[in-house]
Amino acid sequence: MKLTIIIPVYNEIKTVETLINKVLLSEVKKQVIVVDDFSSDGSRELILKYFKSKVDKIILHDKNYGKGAGIISAKKYISGDYVIIQDADLEYDPNQYQLFINEVKNKNIDALYGSRVLKKDKFNNVQNFSHKIRIWGNIFLTFISNTINGQKLTDAHTCYKMIRSEIFKSINFTEKGFSFCPELNTKLSNLGIKIYEIPINYNGRTYQDGKKITALDGLRAIKTIIKFKYFKK
Repeated sequence: MKLTIIIPVYNEIKTVETLINKVLLSEVKKQVIVVDDFSSDGSRELILKYFKSKVDKIILHDKNYGKGAGIISAKKYISGDYVIIQDADLEYDPNQYQLFINEVKNKNIDALYGSRVLKKDKFNNVQNFSHKIRIWGNIFLTFISNTINGQKLTDAHTCYKMIRSEIFKSINFTEKGFSFCPELNTKLSNLGIKIYEIPINYNGRTYQDGKKITALDGLRAIKTIIKFKYFKK
């Protein structure tokens, strides 16, 4: 089984080199696509200097469009059996790819998410979620997503989403920012595709460390779910 790994990058100079090296060291059969979303902190130059000949595809945006736009740009190049999204920070550990592959092989799964809270105490063992407000926000947004989409997820907005490639490529994505995640959840629901979950390790960072998603993105997520469930299927 071949895994396509899409790495959207925007101003991650502190972590992107370590992250891509971790991805490349993973022993799974893989295709690596890196998308730089017009970084201005040296991330783009670093990627081109050290990884131009090591990854399968580098895409360079001519302006900052957003995380979802990076994934959309990469979609047409996917050659793996499954695709997974890998943020360019170090919150999610590439050493866990084999866990995903084993799970989808054993159960013939179309969509598998890595949950940051499954089989963990939501407040005392969430592996550096960085703040309890984020925990409550994630609980609330997951509840809204589950209620509208008829799903039973524990972590609807995890970034570790692994989807069978033929399904992923068939979906017309339009959200260019962080709302890509709720768009994917809702469109999988509309297709009647069940999403499975496995527990993962997670090392959340603070805004001081470079965390970019905000409370406003949570409101956009709710709007996105409603839009694609009831108005723009």
